[in-house]
Amino acid sequence: MAGQTLRPALLAGLVLLLVAALASLLIGSHPIAFDVVVDALYHPDLHNDEHLIVRELRVPRTLVALLAGLALGAAGTVMQALTRNPLAEPGLLGVNAGAALAVILGVALFGLTQVSQYIPLAFLGAGIAGVAVFLLGQAGAGDSNPVRLVLAGAGLSMLLASLTAIVVLNTPPQVYDHFRNWAAGSLAGSSAAALPLPTLAIALGLALAAALMPQLNALALGRDLGRALGVNVRLTWALACVALMLLAGSATAIAGPIGFVGLVAPHLARLLVGPDYRRMLPYAALIAALLLLGADLLGRVLAAPAELAAGTLALLLGGPAFIVLIGRFRLCQL
Repeated sequence: MAGQTLRPALLAGLVLLLVAALASLLIGSHPIAFDVVVDALYHPDLHNDEHLIVRELRVPRTLVALLAGLALGAAGTVMQALTRNPLAEPGLLGVNAGAALAVILGVALFGLTQVSQYIPLAFLGAGIAGVAVFLLGQAGAGDSNPVRLVLAGAGLSMLLASLTAIVVLNTPPQVYDHFRNWAAGSLAGSSAAALPLPTLAIALGLALAAALMPQLNALALGRDLGRALGVNVRLTWALACVALMLLAGSATAIAGPIGFVGLVAPHLARLLVGPDYRRMLPYAALIAALLLLGADLLGRVLAAPAELAAGTLALLLGGPAFIVLIGRFRLCQL
């Protein structure tokens, strides 16, 4: 019965997401009529400037916002379930800092200037950082511990952020110019050609996260009780870390190190469907996609004809909103 009552809410969320995606194609510094957007999608004219704007600029950035949002929402849910910490977010695993360091090194050492060129390096940096945090979180112990994992992630993130700052401060200004848009979470300049690999990684990460939700539900009751219920704690932790690296690493690679979205989306999902992580996962992914797409849309409108980066706007609006949620719903006690 509960599942039947949840389906209309999920369907309503999908409809909202489709509306937001359509608005993303229509709205910008140069508004484009609905019929022109339809023509650009189904009957493109390469000599029509508005068709080129839709197909080459707005479709890719809309897809990036949707994919990155889905990945961040799911990663935030897995991270909070894994650490049993309602204030945990994907960046705690060090993937954001690892990706940022890899990207700035690529820009400084190899002269990379395109977002599509950043993606392999961002994946590499995120993966190495995630593996390092997982190994550090198990160092000197025969089992995984959420506190040790969070401390290892926080420590490595600070170290990598310091290294990134050193590289930035010792490179010419033009190098930083290429890096800063990605680092601010700007979706402008997104390329559809760079999406196949991140899309595959996000799909695998979502499938793995969904498969792990029953085990993470059991571990939320405590490791000892989880073992009593038949959960292989070490295997579950390892697979959850793989899911986090795929999801958070992909989102960071294509959209930059975006904060807040992966933190608040699971809380909003919990308010809607309760503490069952199996139900929270799809809602958190959907909510995060809506938040990121909404932040991108607001960034285009508020500073038109210039733009505000979606990642920056998400932080500016999300911080106060999250403080209100904590005070009103006592999320820190969940």
